[in-house]
Amino acid sequence: MSVDAKIEFPVIEFRSSDLERGTNGWYRLCKKVREACEIFGCFEVVYDTISTKVREEMFRLMKELVEVPVERKQKNTSPLPYHGWVGPCAQVSLLYEGFGLGHVSNYDSVKNFAQLMWPEGHPRFCYGLAEDSLKINYTTSMRMMKYMAPPPGEYETGLFAHTDKPVSTIICEDQVPGLEIEVKDGQWIKLTNLSPSSFVFMVGDPLK
Repeated sequence: MSVDAKIEFPVIEFRSSDLERGTNGWYRLCKKVREACEIFGCFEVVYDTISTKVREEMFRLMKELVEVPVERKQKNTSPLPYHGWVGPCAQVSLLYEGFGLGHVSNYDSVKNFAQLMWPEGHPRFCYGLAEDSLKINYTTSMRMMKYMAPPPGEYETGLFAHTDKPVSTIICEDQVPGLEIEVKDGQWIKLTNLSPSSFVFMVGDPLK
C-alpha cells in the first residue's frame, strides 16, 4: 500500500466550553465531527483534559503487562475474535501482541483481568485503568497492543489492513508513529506528529 503524506488529516479540538449540548459551540463541533467522519472516517481528537501524567502512567502499566509470562497471558481468552490475548504469530503478525478487556468501565471486570495476569494482585493497575472509566455509563471494550519493530533495514506491516467492528474506536498512541489510515479514494495517510494530548477517533463498520 502506498502512503500519501500530502493529504491533510482533520484535527478537532474538544474544548470544555463546546461540550455543553445545545450551545453554539456544540453545534459547530458536531458539524466538524460529522464532516470528518463522512470524508475521512476518522479524525485526530485534541483533548487535554486527560493529563500527560495519566497517559504516561497507563503506558507504564502496559509495559508491565507485556512482561507477564505467556502462560498467564493465555488466560486472557474470549469467544470473540481479537477480544482476548493474541501473541505474535504468522496468521496475524509476528510484530503484534494484543490484550482484550471487555467492560472496562466496570471495576470488577478490570480487577478480574488483573488477577489473571498477576495472581498476587495489582491494585495500581486496577485503579489506574478503572478510576476514570467508572465515569462512563455505557459498555466499552479496550485493547492494549504492542507492535515490535521489524529488523533494521526491513519493512514489515505491523498488522494487516482491516476495518473496526465496533461502532467506534478511540486510539491512544505512545508517541511512536505507525498508524496508517485508508481514506475513501483508496489513498493511505500515515499519521505522524500527533499531539501528546491527542487521540484518534475511528468510525466503525456499523456507522459506515
